[in-house]
This record gives sequence, structure tokens and C-alpha cells, in this order.
Amino acid sequence: MWGGRFSKSIDDAFARLNASFSFDWRLYDADIRGSIAYAKALARAGIISNAERDTLIDGLARVKQEFDARVFEANPSTSLRVSDEDIHTAVERRLGKLVGTVAGKLHTGRSRNDQVATDTRLFVLDAIRNTQHAIRNTQHALIEKAEQHLDALMPGYTHLQRAQPILFAHWLMSYFWMLQRDHERFDDCAKRAAVLPLGAGALAGNALGIDREFLARELGFARVSENSIDAVSDRDFIAEFLFDAALLGVHLSRLGEDLVLYSSAEFGFITMDDAYATGSSIMPQKKNPDAMELARGKSARLIGHLTTLLALLKGLPSSYDKDLQEDKEPLFDAVDTLDALLPVVAGVVHTMRVNADKMHAALDAAMLATDLADYLARRGVPFRDAHRKVGAAVKVAEARGIALSELSLDEYTKIAPEFGADVKDIFDFTRSVASREIIGGTGPHAVREQIARAREITTDSALDT
Repeated sequence: MWGGRFSKSIDDAFARLNASFSFDWRLYDADIRGSIAYAKALARAGIISNAERDTLIDGLARVKQEFDARVFEANPSTSLRVSDEDIHTAVERRLGKLVGTVAGKLHTGRSRNDQVATDTRLFVLDAIRNTQHAIRNTQHALIEKAEQHLDALMPGYTHLQRAQPILFAHWLMSYFWMLQRDHERFDDCAKRAAVLPLGAGALAGNALGIDREFLARELGFARVSENSIDAVSDRDFIAEFLFDAALLGVHLSRLGEDLVLYSSAEFGFITMDDAYATGSSIMPQKKNPDAMELARGKSARLIGHLTTLLALLKGLPSSYDKDLQEDKEPLFDAVDTLDALLPVVAGVVHTMRVNADKMHAALDAAMLATDLADYLARRGVPFRDAHRKVGAAVKVAEARGIALSELSLDEYTKIAPEFGADVKDIFDFTRSVASREIIGGTGPHAVREQIARAREITTDSALDT
């Protein structure tokens, strides 16, 4: 593709370092889609005839069939003059074998710089759609499990300490909204990925009158790039995708951590389905929550890919540099990681058994201390004073080794005369939860409304069809 200026082949060790076909072959579909559109644009500009266009398009379709069927044969030569240096040279070489010298016209006015930028954007747009679909499936699993256990109470935690009683469904739905933000972030990423670089050439733009707006329509881009130098070097959309993937991974890791804890004997709130657990090679009794431990572990991998790309980009001069070849392996692996991880997380949530009795048994009266403070506040006690007085009651109960609910009315009135005989009514977990019927709260009606809203959001999405 570029050997005319050189008097000898490059060193074999450098050839191996320089070649990218071993991983960028995955861009074949995008590369061929882009080339078909470009052949049409060349014909529209009068650079090639309609017959040549049709020959090129037919040949490209045949190359795609070989890739699809996994029968495409890469050139094994170590000399980059004749080998498949990358996906672009591989497709063009094979096209030449199929249709002859007309294949050499396809690259007219096009550089691998704008070609690979276009291919990668098409790949990212496809990856976004697939990732969002998998996110939706995970959200559906959370909704369905929440609907199945609308009455189950559990301890809510802060600092991993028992805090207040909540509905199990409310806890589940907290992860729905994390994933919803992830879904929306990928929407935003798609807006910036859907910018066409094709026509930018190597860096200065196309000199042959190629209709870039036509290319954008053909390839499904929303608009064309505004600056040809920026167009060939912009990898912000990959960085953004990797950030979105990393944050999604963090959310899945947090869910994994909760489920690992809640499935332990010390909690016993949920039981993992055997399909998503493993055993021990030495301890026959073990049932390990490896699926969700891997969810935690994979988040580190996704974070690493983001930092790899940012480090790659930070010192580059303007326009295209070969360093940018290193953007693809982090991207491809992040896509593969999410493709593997999200269906498993959805499966874990869908199949796990909820042990509502154990969750209820973990509730204790001290978790209603805030309800006691609210009780006093309703009777005119400034909340800071109410907080202090209830803290004193907790201290007395702890000193006596009894539950907060077991203190006598006399003991309560000594601490705060505003306490009345109805103070004992506070010690009702269901009542406590039901009192929080504020938008976004853990009250049963609020949670049902939350689930209904989640259903509306996921049903309205075109990605669910």
C-alpha cells in the first residue's frame, strides 16, 4: 500500500510490531460498510464509473461473506509489502484478487487515517446499541425481582452498619437507577461518536469533491466532522465509551459486592442459583458466588482500559500518529467484557432466591431510633434535641443489654417528657417503612410508583423492540 518510496522491506521484528491485523480484523464489517459507501461517493463525484462502482460493491460483499463465514485467509508473509498489515490492506488485497485492478481505485482520495477513524466510530456505535440492550435486560431482571417481593423488609445499611428498615424491592431498584444513568451516558456517547470523519483524508481533507453529507447518510452518521485535522485524531468517543463502560463496571461491582455479602451464611438474605455459583476443589460443602465476584473483578479491567487510553492520548501532537493503533485492544476488550458480564448479572438477579424471613429476622429495634426522633420532632422538640435524647435512650438500652423497644414508658419519659404511651407504636418495622411514602422513598406505594416509572422507561425504549 505504501512501498513505492522504499528500496527494501522493513525488518521482520518491526513488521510484527507494526502489524495490527491480528486484532483489528474485528473492524471488517465496519471497514467494508465504509468502503461500499465510499465507492458510491466516488461514482457520484465522477471519479469512477457506475459499472466500476458496482464491481467494487459486489467484490466487497464477497469479501464480507468470507469474513462472516470465518474463511477469510490472511496473507501470511512477513514482508509488509505483500502481507496484511491491517484490516484495510487485507480487504483491499482480497478485493484486488476478486475484481482485479479496479480495486486500486477504491482508495482514491481516502487515507487509512480517515478510514480507520470511520471504522472505529461505526464499531463503537454498534457496541453502544448492544451494550444498551444488555443493560435493559439487566434492568428488567431487577424490576421483575422487585415486583415479586414487594412486601419483603430488610435492613438498610450505611457504613455497612444496620441503619433503617427498607423494602427489599427499594434496595433492588437502587441499582436499576444506576444502570439507567449508564444507559443514558451511552446515549450521550453515541451523539459524539456519530460524527463522520471520512473525507478528511490524511489530515487536509479530500480534494476530489466527495460528498461527505451523502457519506454520512449512507453510513448512519448524524453529521460530518468540522475539522479534518481533528477528525483523523479524535478518539474522545472511545475515551467516553471506556469511561461509560468503567462506570457501568463499577455499578455492577457494587451490586456484586452486595450480593456476595447477602448470600453469605452471616447474612443469608439471598441464595445464588447453582447455575451461577461454583464449588471448592477441596471443601465439598462450599458454594462460592464466583459470578458476582467476577463482576467485581472485571470492573478493575474496565477501569484499566480507560486509564490506558487516556495515557495514550495525553502527549500526542496534532493529527494522526501511529500510537493511535493502540486504541483498539482496550476498546475491543471492554466490549467483550461487557458482552460477557451483563447477561450473567441479569441471570444472577433473575434466578436468585430471596430469603425474606432471614432479612426480617435481621431487623432490630435500634433501627427505629430515627423514627423515635421524628416522633419527638412532631411534638415540637427541635430535631437536634430529639436526636440527643433518643441517643440517650439507646445508651440506656445498651447499658442494660436490652432492645430499645424494651425500655419502659417511665424510662422514656425520664429522658424526654414528650414521650407518650403511644411511643411503643413506633416499634413496628412495617409502619416505619410505610411512613416514607415520599417520592423516591421506601414506602410501599412510593416503591410501586418507582417500579411503574421504571417499566415505562424501559418499555418506551426503542432498544427493547
